[in-house]
Amino acid sequence: MSVNKYNQHIWVLPEDDANRQIANGFLLAPNLNDRAIQTLPPSGGWIKVLNSFKDNHVPEMYKYKNRMMLLLVDFDLKVDRRLTYAKKQIPDDLKERVFVLGTQSEPENLKKNIANINTFEDIGKALAQDCVNETDKIWGHDLIKHNRNELARMISSVKPFLFN
Repeated sequence: MSVNKYNQHIWVLPEDDANRQIANGFLLAPNLNDRAIQTLPPSGGWIKVLNSFKDNHVPEMYKYKNRMMLLLVDFDLKVDRRLTYAKKQIPDDLKERVFVLGTQSEPENLKKNIANINTFEDIGKALAQDCVNETDKIWGHDLIKHNRNELARMISSVKPFLFN
């Protein structure tokens, strides 16, 4: 289902298929307004996410003022360096509408290290449930807890239109 680009919405730009599956699991949350979020095809690498964002999505964000973007990447054990680099790629006047989240290493490691999680979609569902319940059962995991500040910033921006 596609979003109405004139209403508040968020597009998720995943690095790879594992991140796409996590995002799709998030979309299965029962209280989610699925007309306000859309997962885009995987870019094929964290640099390709940034290039696609700059080349294709920045112009669209200027056109559609209600659009927000989530860049979903693997930090490959270089969280500070990659996050700093990614944030430098975001124009200053769009920084409030663009978020960068991801696993400390790779989603495969996260899936292996969470009890009762069998698929990437299950991770996404659990992350959405944490957002709805304002808990950090999954968001507090060692492999993604570094997202805490960015996540808080994103939740305050998207929760009013994303969750019923």
